[in-house]
Amino acid sequence: MANVLNNDRKHLCVLGSTGSIGTQVLDVVRHFPNCFKVEALAAGKNIALLAEQIIEFRPSHVVIKDSEDIAALKSLLVAAAIKPLPEIISTAMAMDDLAAMPEVDTVIVGLVGLTGLAPTMSALQAGKRVLSANKETFVAGGHLAKPYLKQIIPLDSEHSAIFQCLAGASCSEIAKIVLTASGGPFRKLGAEALANVSTADALKHPNWVMGQKVTIDSATLMNKGLEVIEAHWLFGVDYPQIEVVIHPQSIVHSGVTFVDGVSLLQLGAPDMRAPIQYGMFYPNRVETPFDACKFSIESLNRLDFEPPDKQRFPCLELAYEAGRIGGSMPAVLNAADEIAVQLFLAEKIGLMDIPRLIEKTMAKHHGDGVVSAPSLAEIRTIDHWARTTVTMLANHHPAGLLSISH
Repeated sequence: MANVLNNDRKHLCVLGSTGSIGTQVLDVVRHFPNCFKVEALAAGKNIALLAEQIIEFRPSHVVIKDSEDIAALKSLLVAAAIKPLPEIISTAMAMDDLAAMPEVDTVIVGLVGLTGLAPTMSALQAGKRVLSANKETFVAGGHLAKPYLKQIIPLDSEHSAIFQCLAGASCSEIAKIVLTASGGPFRKLGAEALANVSTADALKHPNWVMGQKVTIDSATLMNKGLEVIEAHWLFGVDYPQIEVVIHPQSIVHSGVTFVDGVSLLQLGAPDMRAPIQYGMFYPNRVETPFDACKFSIESLNRLDFEPPDKQRFPCLELAYEAGRIGGSMPAVLNAADEIAVQLFLAEKIGLMDIPRLIEKTMAKHHGDGVVSAPSLAEIRTIDHWARTTVTMLANHHPAGLLSISH
C-alpha cells in the first residue's frame, strides 16, 4: 500500500453522495483517509445524511437539489459547530460547475438517470477523471462521451469486470463481451405471474443492495439492456458482439472472449465496494478493508449460466433494438423506462406494463423521426417528450396496457 499512500492525494467530487453508490464511495474514503480528500458533495433530499457526511468529510462545496433545503442543512451544520460552513448552492447548473471545479481531479458520478449526463460532460471537458456508475450517460449520450473514453473508469460491477479483463486490449482483439445478470427476483416466474407481482416483491433483489430504480430495472432485465448500450460505447463493440447470460450466483461479474478463443471472466463477491475501490485506486490495487469483498474461490459450490428469456423479459430486447437504431432512440428508451418505473413504484401500473409503455413510446418516436446525433440540448428535449408521452399513454389506458389500474 505504501506506493499508493505516497502518491498525491486524490481530490474528489461525489455526485449523488447520499445514494447507494455515493455512500459506498465514502465508505472507501473513510478507510483510506490519507489517499482521498472530499472537496465537493452533491445530493438530493436526504438532508440529514448529507449533514452527517459534511460533518465527517468537510467538503468546501455542497450542492443540494432544492434551494428550500439550504436553511435546514445550514441549521444542522451550525448545531454541530461546523466552521467554516461549506458553500451550499442549489441552481440548475450547480452540479455542472461542481464537476468542473479546479480543486477537483476526480469526479464520481453516482447519480441515477439523465441528471448524470450534463455534469459528466462538464467534468470530462474540464479534463477530470470520471468514475461513473451512471449508465444513462452512455445510453442517452454515448456519442458525446466517446471522445473522452480515456478519462472514464466504469464503476458498475459488470463494466468494471470487463474493463479489468481487457487490461488495455484493443477493440480488434475482442470477439465477444459477456454481460452477466442475476436474473432478479422473478427469474423463474411464469409470464402470467409476472403480470401480478407486487412492488414490494420486485424490490427484493436476491443478491445486491441497490436503489429502487436499479432494483426494478433488474427485475425487468432493463438494467442489463441499458448495460448493453453502455458496453457498446465504453468498449467499442457492436451489438451482435454483446451477449447477456443469466448467472444467479452473481459471482462472475462479466467477461470477454478474445479472437484467439480465450475467455477471461472476472470473479468476486457481490459487493459494490470492490469495483468502487478498484476504480478509485486505478491503476493500483490495494488490499480491501471490507470482509464482504474478500472472495475465496474455494467457497464456490457451483456456477450456473443460462440464456435470458426475452419473451418473459422483453425490456432486454427493447434495449438491443434501441441501441441498433441508435441516435436519439436510446434516450427515448431511457426516459420512458424512468417514468414507467416511477409509475410501477407508485403502484399505478403493473410490472409488465413497463415494457408495453416503453415499446409504444419508441414506436411513436420512430414514426416522428429519430435524430441521428442529438446534442445535449436535443437529448433534453427528446427526454422531456418521452416522459410526457409515457405519462399520457398511462393516463389514457390504451389497449394493450392490460394491467393498468387504480
